[in-house]
Amino acid sequence: MEKQIDPRILRTRKLIMNAFIELSMKKEFKNITIKDITTAATVNRATFYSHFIDKYDLLEKVLSESVMREVIQEVSTHEVINEGTIEAIFLSIIKFQKSISNQCRRSYETFTPQIETIFKKEHQDFFSEWAQKQWPNQNKTEVEAFAVMLSWALYGAAMHWMKNQTTQPEEYVKQLMDFIKNRINIDKENVNLI
Repeated sequence: MEKQIDPRILRTRKLIMNAFIELSMKKEFKNITIKDITTAATVNRATFYSHFIDKYDLLEKVLSESVMREVIQEVSTHEVINEGTIEAIFLSIIKFQKSISNQCRRSYETFTPQIETIFKKEHQDFFSEWAQKQWPNQNKTEVEAFAVMLSWALYGAAMHWMKNQTTQPEEYVKQLMDFIKNRINIDKENVNLI
């Protein structure tokens, strides 16, 4: 039987996380203190430390939970990894990045390395779990390599789009998927001709 977490603990954790998000919109990360967070959340230091190791741990948890909440919302209608799933996850990455960027540009630039690490890790775990269900007879090492490749490629493509933004993200990912499909088909044809 799974032990349920006390709702008060969840509420307190959420209070601390929300206070941190609000503060990060007003101040640079390096200037946010534990006192700032505890004051904004109306909790004491001991309560903060019972939930998080330090502000870096808090940052990681906020980003991880936000990332996965966005992804789960975007792909909840999908049951397998396919072109539609990949496009939905790409668009969820863009949506999340734009949301953070619009909230506070300075904090976004400061958080970029942590965001990248968390995105790659969370998506890798997500794809690995899905791929193992979708292809249960596949070698675990190959599934993990597939998950790494897909998560890093999606994040890299999203960052490329964020820096260039020459088309709408929906058009960008569609063009990218079409290019990949066409290249693979052309390469297969060339191999067969040899």
